[in-house]
Amino acid sequence: MTQRAILCPRCRRLVGSEETNCSWCGASRSAPWWQFLNWTRGTFDGDWLVKSLITANVLYFAISLLVDTGSGGFLSPGQTSLMLLGATGTYPINQFGRYWTLLSAGYLHGGILHLVFNLMALKQIAPAVVGEYGTSRMFTIYTVSSIIGYVVSYLAGVPFTIGASAAICGLIGSLLYYGKSRGGAYGSSVYREVSGWVISLFIFGIIFPGINNWGHGGGILGGIAVAALIGYNERRRENYFDYGLALLCGISTLGVLVWAVMSASLYR
Repeated sequence: MTQRAILCPRCRRLVGSEETNCSWCGASRSAPWWQFLNWTRGTFDGDWLVKSLITANVLYFAISLLVDTGSGGFLSPGQTSLMLLGATGTYPINQFGRYWTLLSAGYLHGGILHLVFNLMALKQIAPAVVGEYGTSRMFTIYTVSSIIGYVVSYLAGVPFTIGASAAICGLIGSLLYYGKSRGGAYGSSVYREVSGWVISLFIFGIIFPGINNWGHGGGILGGIAVAALIGYNERRRENYFDYGLALLCGISTLGVLVWAVMSASLYR
């Protein structure tokens, strides 16, 4: 019986009726089902991850409002809430040894406008990173570059800081690296567009007070560095190392956020 053309279970590109392996990603059309259980297909696709990150930020913001709204104003958590749930900076780290806040701070926001602005940027930028790097590498870039951004912020002496913008700047940095590394008409186009975002961030940081420019700059540099280390789709496809690294980032993030919530509830 002649086999028919199918969509590759891994990359979803067409596999011809005479092909035994996908010419795009090399997957066998007769491979066992578990070969395709990764973060780039099925339920765990890029759209699912972006929605999950948005949901996590919204839920953590809601929790911060429940912990303390007394000093924060309308739809803004108070300083006590932000401190308990993992704001970072020289004060939480030097005074209390809360190094884990370098990860948790990326999921905290000081108000509804802060949250909405960051999530709008995430929804616009993240799919482009998923398209060039894959879902697993996108999440690794998001997580690690956020930590790097806050490390730079700490070293610069910023006393108290929060927000997903360091992670989002990491995604921007990864696209900067991709555009410059790939080159050609398409790469140059990506680089020019993302450079515009960087210039806008720089201007925004100068005009408005309270912006953590050190965190933004550190996030961009972190995104460039991580992207250079792990590569993008056109250089190599994602493998089990990438899936494992993303899983480690996910477990670490979940563990830190759960620990912060439990600690805050015990304090109350």
